[in-house]
Amino acid sequence: MVKIAVSGVSGRMGQAIVRALAEDDDKQLCLSAAIHRAGSDVLGVDVGEICGVAKQNVPVCAELGDADFDVLIDFTCAESTAAHLEHCRRHSKPIVIGTTGFDEAQKHMIHAAAQQIPIVFSPNMSIGVNVCYHLVRQAAVALGGDCDIEIIEAHHRHKLDAPSGTALRMGEIIATELGRELDQCAVYGRAGEGGVRDNNSIGFASLRAGDIVGDHTVMFASEGEQVEISHKASSRMTFAAGAVRAAGWVSHQVPGLYDMQDVLNLHA
Repeated sequence: MVKIAVSGVSGRMGQAIVRALAEDDDKQLCLSAAIHRAGSDVLGVDVGEICGVAKQNVPVCAELGDADFDVLIDFTCAESTAAHLEHCRRHSKPIVIGTTGFDEAQKHMIHAAAQQIPIVFSPNMSIGVNVCYHLVRQAAVALGGDCDIEIIEAHHRHKLDAPSGTALRMGEIIATELGRELDQCAVYGRAGEGGVRDNNSIGFASLRAGDIVGDHTVMFASEGEQVEISHKASSRMTFAAGAVRAAGWVSHQVPGLYDMQDVLNLHA
């Protein structure tokens, strides 16, 4: 039995992951620790009460040092994830990271920690999105050089980072296949008169509204035809189920930096 700790358990994704673990039929994984920020009024409360599932006999605590676990699943914020990652590195614990919005120094920390512990780091744990990554790669090879490429994403009003990590990953895949550097060809939104479109650019547009879980569309447009690859999430449970699957998988891996393509064996 693999013991799983979940951080940020009163957040949207934290609650979904707790529910996914409670509903897991394999029973190869069990929730052993629930982490939330110090000073929260949910500390000491059984996590099942917070997440709308049966009693889990797991009270919420503020410190990973108080937790007994084999793998941590972390969907919090960049600063919290960095602190949790350091704890996992010191104690040789695998971690699944779904947090987005890291700066370059924090990304370097993740890469460095992967020399010592196994890490699954993916901006989107959805199986469907990871299939879309494959399709986007194929479309970039077949169409990208002759097309205008735009990536449109939409999320709920509370999302902090933009573009989303998933949209950026799609852009990275396309840029790599076309021999471009994303930081040199990306255009983030357009206003006013920007001139004629540079056909080497990859455009990004971000929408924030209501309770949209996550929509992503990659558009390859040329004169005469347009190809779109889209994914729409209607429930956070799709991401939670992927994260739980990743936690079970990473518990058996050697140190290294992995993504959901590895978990789902989609790299081949």
